[in-house]
Amino acid sequence: MGDFWVFGYGSLIWRPGFAHTETERARLHGYRRSLCVHSHVHRGTPQRPGLVLGLDRGGSCVGLAFRVPEELRDEVMNYLRERELVTNVYLERVLPVRLDGGGVAQAVCYIVDRTHAQYAGNLGEAEAAAIVHGAIGQSGHNEDYVFSTVEHLAALGIRDHWMEDVARRLRAQRVAGPTV
Repeated sequence: MGDFWVFGYGSLIWRPGFAHTETERARLHGYRRSLCVHSHVHRGTPQRPGLVLGLDRGGSCVGLAFRVPEELRDEVMNYLRERELVTNVYLERVLPVRLDGGGVAQAVCYIVDRTHAQYAGNLGEAEAAAIVHGAIGQSGHNEDYVFSTVEHLAALGIRDHWMEDVARRLRAQRVAGPTV
């Protein structure tokens, strides 16, 4: 079978957690990065859910593709499934990504299952920011997750205007303080 690729668009970009031999910027067509998954554990609670990223239908998404050697296939796939498929809100797919260095690679991708109860739908920036604002889960503040995503994307020269606008709205809410 040979080496394989994994596509990261969110926390996998800055914390892949698996061994790989190459990292290349890549674009996945047909899906976009979106805060479209209600988080009941890591960035929220069942009583006060937050939002985490998913690959949702439409547009395209620039992220990173990681090349994994064949001999690590089982280890890496087990790790990814344990990490990404905890509540089965993501569907594991192998999809073509266009590598910045040229060519197309088939990459393991985790896209949102639109039929899952945690699917938040196609939210506008204001609505997403309102849900994220103040949500806290086992992995910390939901706002920090959004800010970290935007900062890591910017460091890689990846623009995501939708995410940047959500982050701007969150910063404005922090400055404004709590509502009475």
